[in-house]
Amino acid sequence: MTTRPEVSDGSSADSLAAFTALLPFSLDDFQVRACEALAQGHGVLVCAPTGAGKTIVGEFAVHLALAAGRKCFYTTPIKALSNQKHNDLVARYGPERIGLLTGDQSINGDADVVVMTTEVLRNMLYADSPALHGLSYVVMDEVHFLADRMRGAVWEEVILHLPEEVRLVSLSATVSNAEEFGGWIKAVRGDTTVVVDEHRPVPLWQHVLVGKRLLDLFDYRASGPAGRNLLVDPELLRHIAHRREADRLLDWQPRGRGRQGRPQGVYRTPGRPEVITVLEQARLLPAITFIFSRAGCDAAVKQCLRSSLRLTTHEERARIAEIVDRRTADLNDTDLIVLDFHEWREGLLRGLAAHHAGMLPTFRHTVEELFTAGLVKAVFATETLALGINMPARTVVLERLVKYNGEQHMPLTPGEYTQLTGRAGRRGIDVEGHAVVLWNPDVDPAEVAGLASTRTFPLRSSFTPTYNMTINLVHQMGPEQAHRLLERSFAQYQADRSVLGLVRGVERGERMLTELAAEMGGRDAPILDYVRLRGKITERERAQSRASRLQRRQATNDALAALRRGDIISISHGKHGGLAVVLEPARDDDDPRPLVLSEHRWAGRISSADYAGAAGPLGRMSLPKHVELRNPRARRDLASALRSAAGNLDVPSARRRSGPAPEGDIDPELIALRNRVKAHSAHSLPDREERARLAERYLRVERDNAQLRQKISAATNSLAQTFDRIVVLLTERGFITTTDDSPAVTDDGRLLARIYSESDLLVAECLRTGVWEGLDAAELAAALSSVLYESRRDGPGAQDGSDIPTGRLRRALNRTRALSGELRADEHRHRLPPSREPDTGFVAAIHRWAATGDLASALAAGDTGGTGASMSAGDFVRWCRQVLDLADQVRNAAPTPALRATAKRAINDVRRGVVAVDAG
Repeated sequence: MTTRPEVSDGSSADSLAAFTALLPFSLDDFQVRACEALAQGHGVLVCAPTGAGKTIVGEFAVHLALAAGRKCFYTTPIKALSNQKHNDLVARYGPERIGLLTGDQSINGDADVVVMTTEVLRNMLYADSPALHGLSYVVMDEVHFLADRMRGAVWEEVILHLPEEVRLVSLSATVSNAEEFGGWIKAVRGDTTVVVDEHRPVPLWQHVLVGKRLLDLFDYRASGPAGRNLLVDPELLRHIAHRREADRLLDWQPRGRGRQGRPQGVYRTPGRPEVITVLEQARLLPAITFIFSRAGCDAAVKQCLRSSLRLTTHEERARIAEIVDRRTADLNDTDLIVLDFHEWREGLLRGLAAHHAGMLPTFRHTVEELFTAGLVKAVFATETLALGINMPARTVVLERLVKYNGEQHMPLTPGEYTQLTGRAGRRGIDVEGHAVVLWNPDVDPAEVAGLASTRTFPLRSSFTPTYNMTINLVHQMGPEQAHRLLERSFAQYQADRSVLGLVRGVERGERMLTELAAEMGGRDAPILDYVRLRGKITERERAQSRASRLQRRQATNDALAALRRGDIISISHGKHGGLAVVLEPARDDDDPRPLVLSEHRWAGRISSADYAGAAGPLGRMSLPKHVELRNPRARRDLASALRSAAGNLDVPSARRRSGPAPEGDIDPELIALRNRVKAHSAHSLPDREERARLAERYLRVERDNAQLRQKISAATNSLAQTFDRIVVLLTERGFITTTDDSPAVTDDGRLLARIYSESDLLVAECLRTGVWEGLDAAELAAALSSVLYESRRDGPGAQDGSDIPTGRLRRALNRTRALSGELRADEHRHRLPPSREPDTGFVAAIHRWAATGDLASALAAGDTGGTGASMSAGDFVRWCRQVLDLADQVRNAAPTPALRATAKRAINDVRRGVVAVDAG
């Protein structure tokens, strides 16, 4: 039975005392400071390491809201975190007072405290939802997600749009620019207390596993685990040096070879069962081993299952079996076979599990429950586990220090290393945490030390206007107010701070201009106008000279290209100057280089740098059919024949003709400028040149300042320019109309305002043009998947339409792709980043699922990047749920009753079986 705590409505001290009485532990100093600020009516930004207990501050906001009879929204970046926090708050306050909204689930949405994903709150704000009435606190857990490239803008939208009276509680991982981030929140939200704490409540010790020997990374004798400027442990360096020397010696000795032809005796990283055994013997379990590959995580469990490794007692296995059977009771036997349930269950019974996004959510959440309960001792996970799930361990193991980012393998950043190893050390259970890096000959201890000791992880905004954001801003506030809102974004705040140096440069330039102007007699001194005129003359002369050079070069190129075999020419420049005969004409008219033989027996190709024969060849001579240029005698004979042929030509006069052309007509504008200079009042000043030097300095500083201002303008107006370009594009497409010089949203625009998707404009175009009308439920689900799905591969995959189930769906997909092409062309024309193209990689899988509910055939039809394997159950469920989100938007926004009804049927047909079970 749930215990209902009483909430106090007294002073701030009473509120905090009443809250702390509910907790089984005392608060740390940073938690006390943050809670006191919150109780006194301030907003707070809390930056602290993973596992430090930031969420306590968010829970205090919940307590304050309930005490005052007001509302609190608790937002998280992912549904799993929302589910977890919902369960925590229900356990404390009871199910009647706590709600959950994640897109997948809607539980008690009118409760005083509602846990939700950040996108749900953003959509509420744009829709001006009645649920916002009475809202006093919003907790933004993992607020550093605003740096996320794809979803980060949502956090800034919420922060900017929340009513002024709402107190914001922002919880962030440790970032090096916390004060900058806090300064922005103060600027847009008012009074905000920034609380930064870098202290880990559970000390973290860093180790390197070399073979089966666990060694300290740092020389901790000089300082504790939190020390700075630690040196790499000399014992580790000695051991690695000995290891390398032993392998070098073994490498020179004759020996057999392993199964892959690898010399026996060379260093081999210990296998997963061996690593877990070492940790078990050192009492460092439970452990999370991060492997940056889903297949690698599954393979690690299989590898351990093939060994004799067992980490659980008989009593623990009985508890594990009970939890597993309860968690999977709603899955049918056929699906369990498809999901390799029995192997997964056997791993859990032995205390082993994988954890990654490719797993069925039910399986993944079962692993989390068992690990948190201490029943699973070794988990092999991808880095997604580090993104906020409350699943700490005594030890974290990193097999490699590089990971694939979707395009290439890249080294871990210090921020990623800290995020991963931050899982080590369970507060209230462990007195210390441990991070272990597996050594191999490619690992440099100094590199590991650099990752472990760096504390610079700046938070960078990813905010930029989208089509949906733009249409909502135009609808709610108009372009002028929208510009002001964009100017208040963290992205603009950072851009403005980045130009502070430029602004200071402009200020220095202005001071110099004032000083120089005083020496010249003011900013309108005649000498300035005089020097500007001289500058115009110089620029005009340079332009004329450049044009003349280009004309001469073009004339020379034309002459070279016109030369034919046997033409006698004069090489006017270079060390091979003199007469020559053309042996082979030029091959390229753009850069003509004919082959010639000179009268001095040199043979080679000449270019416009060697030739100035605009008047053409001097004459012609006969040549043998084949000229052996490599034969010195042949070159000598041909040079002699050239001189004889040239004897009959008027070579000197020809050379004169081919010399520089006489100067052409003088530019009239240049003559006028020179006359203005001579007539200028400053021309006759006795100290003219001394004053002119001052004026030249003045104009140089003026030009530099103009360039700096241009850079400042580009940085400070970039968001507004993007917004304006989107407004123009949406106006052209009929989503916005202009009346009385003021833009207004059309009916089509209101449709777009209700579509929250990365492909929002394409979806809106498909809806308003009827592209998806007439499809049945399974076909509509498949069409929706094409604007959401992203294949896990680089190549185009099966995009030829051969796996599209029906002709009607194929036609709809072709029209969707055509609309996408038109949209991308418009984006290119308006200098906007291109929208993603449709991807049919999930079409066959979701169509089969919606039509039949057969999991095995649906997984077999899924795109796996050309591997030939079935799609993973976790990926399948994740993409199905994204289709459900979009189908629900279509159900609400579609312009026809028929399409709205089809969307509703599609939701029912997709939300079944494994997709419906444990929808968190």
